Amino acid sequence: MIEPAFILVRPQMGENIGAAARAMLNFGLTRMRIVDPRDGWPNSRAVAMASGAGRLLDNAGLFNDVATAIADCDFVFATTARPRELVKPVVTPERAMEMARAMAAEGKKVGVLFGPERAGLENEDVALANAIVTVPVNPEFPSLNLAQCALLMGYEWRRQTEEIAPEIMGLARTEFAQRIDVEKLGDHFEARLGDAGFFYPEEKAEGMKLNLRNMWARLNLTRAEVQTFHGMLRQIAWKLKRQGDE
Repeated sequence: MIEPAFILVRPQMGENIGAAARAMLNFGLTRMRIVDPRDGWPNSRAVAMASGAGRLLDNAGLFNDVATAIADCDFVFATTARPRELVKPVVTPERAMEMARAMAAEGKKVGVLFGPERAGLENEDVALANAIVTVPVNPEFPSLNLAQCALLMGYEWRRQTEEIAPEIMGLARTEFAQRIDVEKLGDHFEARLGDAGFFYPEEKAEGMKLNLRNMWARLNLTRAEVQTFHGMLRQIAWKLKRQGDE
């Protein structure tokens, strides 16, 4: 599957080009194209800012105009925060990268245009694109810098092309407790709480025990946590027994 080409149109600062390269590589994107950079190319400041992503700059295509940069693309998105007096589909970054993935899976080439830092893409640039990508940002401060925009689009591309669980549990070198472990912990708590007279009045005791069992099951305890609770109960019982013997 051919990944989309990120096309930086008339970028003004080498540092922003380098930062965009880092953002791209964070999400596995390597196809960068640069159109008419203000400070020329290659740019030492871009290389310094790119850090470990310098190979993207080494392989970046350099073009004189947008039309040439997108000549081999089957579909082009233009990123912009400003309303345009152009009849084009306007999509979110998520939808854009969903479309890009589907097209890439069919062997088509997709380009994404990013405008210069100061004013963004010109209408003449946007007119060459098939669709506009707009982020629902604060209307009073809609401007994203080049690297931020590249990062956002790269993230959405990664989401569309990788199986990413929306939530995982970091177990820190332990594992979840088995149901039998949780049951034994419940037994231990019931015994200690019973000794302390917690289950009162008697007619409510069964309901109170059921609620406790439900709580233990809901907590998704690790084996280490279960052992910690056992240790706490044993220490409390030992301390109370010692005080009673004094």
